[in-house]
Amino acid sequence: MKIEVQHFEGCPNSVEMIARVRTAIEEFNERIEYKGILVETPEQAQQIKFRGSPTVLINGIDLENLPEPADAHLACRYYLNGLPSVSQIKEFITDQLKKEE
Repeated sequence: MKIEVQHFEGCPNSVEMIARVRTAIEEFNERIEYKGILVETPEQAQQIKFRGSPTVLINGIDLENLPEPADAHLACRYYLNGLPSVSQIKEFITDQLKKEE
């Protein structure tokens, strides 16, 4: 399983989201490949179809099923119910792992 956290420097929620994802994946050990993606330019944002900072993709699927934007740009991401908790991230990972079995 691959988990990416896409973010840019200066977004106030990025550090917290990275910490939550890293905590959530601890118990899954070798089953997860983690990658942090620092988005630095508007061109890079467009290339990866950036949904905003921070974005968590698990096997390419957005944690909140937010679709890829037609016109991506550097922006902070708004989470309607606040940043996902460690337990919510673990639950999503567990659901995805079950689909892989």
